[in-house]
Amino acid sequence: MKKLVYAIAFILLWNACKINSSDNKALPIFGNKEAVTKTVNGKQVTDTLYQTIPAFKFVNQYGDTITDKSLDGKIYVADFFFTTCPNICPVMHRNMLPVYNEFKSHADFRIISHTIDPKYDTVPVLKKYADKMGISGNTWWLLHGQKNDTYTIAKSYLVSLQEKNPQGQYVHDGYFILIDKQKRIRGTYQGTDAKEVEKMTTDIKTLMAEPDQKPTK
Repeated sequence: MKKLVYAIAFILLWNACKINSSDNKALPIFGNKEAVTKTVNGKQVTDTLYQTIPAFKFVNQYGDTITDKSLDGKIYVADFFFTTCPNICPVMHRNMLPVYNEFKSHADFRIISHTIDPKYDTVPVLKKYADKMGISGNTWWLLHGQKNDTYTIAKSYLVSLQEKNPQGQYVHDGYFILIDKQKRIRGTYQGTDAKEVEKMTTDIKTLMAEPDQKPTK
């Protein structure tokens, strides 16, 4: 009988350790980084400074100005697209819809999609696209801006854009980029791969559980 009790206790303890281990899991931080030495309480301390998304200013599908400040205190996913894209963009955004539906009740979560064809993708066009997708409210913003600003910010997300290829079409990476509340890159996922997007959903939950990412009360 004692052996059975000990065996049950061991299994419960082992399972508890597994749960604690997963709870403490943290996502990696991507991008450039540098060591910064500073003095704290009279002692030299070396800290790591990670690449972050810089300041920006765009307009969403409602005509509202969206800046980097609009995302303060938010975990968000970014991507790049254009509404007349004939191939990867429709697949990417179909795959994003379950993510949108799962997290749209979270006040500290956003999705931002930058159009790379601002000449055609005006604010009214983006609104029509959002309506067709079933996107409403402020969880998912479709962003319009100056072409140079969009192409410059893409580099900060480690995304490659090309205005047009020899066939006359825009070329861009199909990645979803996960950004934390400190505006650091925490994950990249191929948006056309449903399994990758499922992993992103899991990683969003993992990120939300990190101590410095939890909602402020």
